[in-house]
Amino acid sequence: MDSLVELVTDINDAYWYAVIAILVGLGLYFTVRSRFVQIRLLPDMLRSVTEPAETLPDGQKGISAFRAFSISAASRVGTGNIAGVAIAISVGGPGAVFWMWLMALIGASTAFVESTLAQVYKIRDKDGGFRGGPAYYMLYGLRRRWMGVIFAVVITVTYGFVFNAVQTNSIVDAVSTSVGEESRVLSVVVGLVVAGLTAAVIFGGVRRISAVSQVVVPVVAGAYLVLALVVVALNITEVPGMVRLIVENAFGIREVVSGGFAAAFMQGIRRGLFSNEAGMGSAPNAGATAAVSHPVKQGLVQSLGVYFDTLLVCSATAFIILLSNPDYGTKAGASLTQNALSAQLGGWTVHFLTFAIFFLAFTSVIGNYYYGESNIEFLTGNRRVLQGFRALVVVCVFAGAVGSLPLIWALADLVMGVMATVNLAALLPLSGVAFLLFAHYRRQRAEGKDSTFHRDEMPEITGIQVWDAAPEDGRISTHG
Repeated sequence: MDSLVELVTDINDAYWYAVIAILVGLGLYFTVRSRFVQIRLLPDMLRSVTEPAETLPDGQKGISAFRAFSISAASRVGTGNIAGVAIAISVGGPGAVFWMWLMALIGASTAFVESTLAQVYKIRDKDGGFRGGPAYYMLYGLRRRWMGVIFAVVITVTYGFVFNAVQTNSIVDAVSTSVGEESRVLSVVVGLVVAGLTAAVIFGGVRRISAVSQVVVPVVAGAYLVLALVVVALNITEVPGMVRLIVENAFGIREVVSGGFAAAFMQGIRRGLFSNEAGMGSAPNAGATAAVSHPVKQGLVQSLGVYFDTLLVCSATAFIILLSNPDYGTKAGASLTQNALSAQLGGWTVHFLTFAIFFLAFTSVIGNYYYGESNIEFLTGNRRVLQGFRALVVVCVFAGAVGSLPLIWALADLVMGVMATVNLAALLPLSGVAFLLFAHYRRQRAEGKDSTFHRDEMPEITGIQVWDAAPEDGRISTHG
């Protein structure tokens, strides 16, 4: 087992240099070309996330921007924010936090582009709602179905199987710390509970997924942020020193782990991407489900999701750990965060964090599942295949509870890099479409109008499947 972990880790170390170069390069290009859309349009992001859903042809309300945000947040806000950040700090040192922050600021522009494209190239599904994502903009935007098929297979394996195993593995780690023991029986029991709950939700479809996510994620994440603020308040005099340590370690000025700058940089970028998913092509699958009046609105909402995930939730974990004088150099996951919070606020927080990790990881599981479902339906409309996929997801959720933590995280890194590479290869040639839509959005906003779009207004954009104008009253419709 150790040799397999070492092999996958060595592959990751070499491959990820190329992935990071592409991620950062494209992120900077999108940032400059949009003139810092992710910073300038922050008020529009906050406005867009609260807009009500458009009405569908059958008279039902579609999925709102906030519900779509909740699905993507369910996947983003999970063990990556608690266990992933802990691993980044324990292995890469405090400087990893700086590179997480920087990657979020750059990556928010990439998130804007990919989710705008997901909206414009979405399709109507058989249930009357919408479905889309990178596989769909590869098919309808680039006219390369083969590329969409590759992406659909990779994301289905990545999110449906590997990442879901990561989530349950971290739940077991947290529960073991809470009860004070590790055992095979405990792992099996936790695995069965999470697998059973997963089956109950995912066989109910996207509306049940979004209904669960929009309640659980804000409540649990909000409670976690409150505890982090209490920790910061109790240690307010230590905060300037903590920030200085983060910056000094990020640039190798002050080393606290072997590897110095390189360790901080690589861990910060990897764990940051695992958490906020900007550029990976995952969040656009959720963004495409929203019934909004303009594609750019959902692009802005998903940029906001990157900030919520990294600048708020990941930072909360980092501050809790760093203000507790942790040991560096030994890989530690959720237990490091639990022990740090316990040292600050008392033993009861170990159990609270177990509760938080359980629910955040569980909502990540069902959010991850939806990404796989959307792409299974891209590959085939066969309901038996979808049912089989659901069953395999439940099996992988259970398997993650009894698997090896180092191997599962190493595999997560590898498949995440492959998925990001395929998605980024499509974003560059299609980014012009996103910026045409952005210019259209900005013109309407400059005139004081609520931005709306239908495809007849921009015939130069081909391959659009929906976004017709409703003929009966002239209003803009997102349905085809």
